[in-house]
Amino acid sequence: MILDVVVPLLLEHGTGVTSRQIAQAAGIAEGTIFRVFGDKDSVVSAAIDKYFDPEPFREQLRHISPEWSLDVKLRELIRLMRERFTGIFRLASVIGPRHPDRRDQRQVYASIVADFLAPDLERLTLPPVRVAHIVRLLTFASAFPMVNAGIEFDDAELAHIIMHGVVGAPRSESQG
Repeated sequence: MILDVVVPLLLEHGTGVTSRQIAQAAGIAEGTIFRVFGDKDSVVSAAIDKYFDPEPFREQLRHISPEWSLDVKLRELIRLMRERFTGIFRLASVIGPRHPDRRDQRQVYASIVADFLAPDLERLTLPPVRVAHIVRLLTFASAFPMVNAGIEFDDAELAHIIMHGVVGAPRSESQG
């Protein structure tokens, strides 16, 4: 309960958030924070670690059903990825960047995506793991404020680009 209120307070007040603000938001006495965590920095650090923990995000991905249409699966994947990246960017803008080694996390992510894309293998022009990485790259760029400023794509548009690309059938001269 205490940890769940810290990140929104960090986003609102920055690293200057006080233990009193945390206690008020959690509906507890300020002394409880010190009994449980020792000091404000420890509770803030624990909340940040919880926020960056990839497992809750992975669990959301695991709820994408292999039975859904490919378009719906991609839109949900894109929505979840953008939500995750946007939150991470917002928090990093307050606390500074974090650079944990994420290679193993990317492999777990790609494996989850490959599992729910498995029924669509005949429609895919690339292996599902590669599709997972393409979605990750596009959603990362679309959620990163320094990259997308003023040129935003919604989830359905990104899903369409991933499914159909940007090149269509050439127009004949009669289509003009």
